[in-house]
Amino acid sequence: MPYEWTTKHQGETSVSQLDLWPHSSLPNKGFAAFIIVTFAFISLPLFPVIGTAVFWGLLPFLMIAVGGVWYALRKNYLDRSILEQLTLSSDDCYLLRQNPNGDQQTWNCNAYWTRIHLHEKGGPVPNYVTLSGNGREVELGAFLSEDERKTLYQELCTLFNQIRSQSKPL
Repeated sequence: MPYEWTTKHQGETSVSQLDLWPHSSLPNKGFAAFIIVTFAFISLPLFPVIGTAVFWGLLPFLMIAVGGVWYALRKNYLDRSILEQLTLSSDDCYLLRQNPNGDQQTWNCNAYWTRIHLHEKGGPVPNYVTLSGNGREVELGAFLSEDERKTLYQELCTLFNQIRSQSKPL
């Protein structure tokens, strides 16, 4: 799954951190291989016309096609460079979102009063997970698959219930 829980123990208290990121099905080696194979297949029609004026007429259009594929895949890769970090302790809930353009968004709330919502319908995606508290509602893991959001919701409910049973409201 494209998220990972880590727990650090600091004395008697423990701090849990959840890191979420979009799934990347095409690593850099796969990207390079795909571009090379695309170039090879697109250049096949050029072999019969090597040394003719037709070759020079087709070459720019085929190179533009390969460049377009390269640009689209790179743009998609950069648009998916999102990182969300949720840090939970017995009394604090802190969310940091690193956007693709480098901007950061933050939200925090007392962990005891934080509410988790699973919006089965009506959100931008099915089974949309949000956290609310401190007068705001923020999304969490909208880029995850539907099943991953359901699993994440259950894990968050379990963890927040543990936190509420161990602490008192402020």
